[in-house]
Amino acid sequence: MRYAVLGGPGDGPTLRLDWEAFSYAGKFVMSNTGKAVAYEGAPANKRDGWPPAAREADAPVSDVVGAVSFNDDRTDDATAWLRYVTVRDDRRGDGVGARLCAFAAEHLLAGRERVRIAVNNPFAYEALHKAGFGYTGEETGVAELVLERPHDDPDAAYQSGLDRYRARDLSPEETAFLERKRGTSPPAPVDG
Repeated sequence: MRYAVLGGPGDGPTLRLDWEAFSYAGKFVMSNTGKAVAYEGAPANKRDGWPPAAREADAPVSDVVGAVSFNDDRTDDATAWLRYVTVRDDRRGDGVGARLCAFAAEHLLAGRERVRIAVNNPFAYEALHKAGFGYTGEETGVAELVLERPHDDPDAAYQSGLDRYRARDLSPEETAFLERKRGTSPPAPVDG
C-alpha cells in the first residue's frame, strides 16, 4: 500500500471514485478540500498525470483503495480538519482508513499544532484511535464526537467516548461492538 497527498485545498485536487464502492465518493469531486489517498501500484511520482482530475477522468480511478479530504479550520490557523474518510468496500476492516488518516495527520502536523476529525459512529471512532487521535470530550451540533491529534492522554478519554455512543440508539452491530470494547484500553496505534 502506498500513500500520497494529492494537494491542499488551495491546489484544488479532485478525484473520481466509484460511487458504488466508496461512501462519500461525490465529496472527492469537489475542489475546495485537500486530498490524500491510499493506493496500489506504481509510486505516484512514476506516473504521468495520475490521478486524473475528476472532470478529465473517463472512469473512476481503479487503484485507489482509500481517500481522505482535509482543510484548515476557518477560525484557528493552528488547526486542520480531516473531513471525509472513505475506504473501498472490499478493503474495509483492513486498517487502510486508520493508516491513511495517520499519514494525512502527519502531513498536516508539519505546519499546524493539531488535526481534528468529527466521527459519527463507534467503528470510525475506533479507527481514529488507531490513527493516534484521542477524544476531546467535545461533540459537534450533529452529535459527532471530536477527536484530536496529538492528544494529551488518549487512554483516559477512550471509554468516555464509547460511553457517549452507548447512550444512543444504535444498530445491533454497533451495540455488539461497544459491548466487546467495554473496559478495554484503546487499540494500539498503526504506523502512519
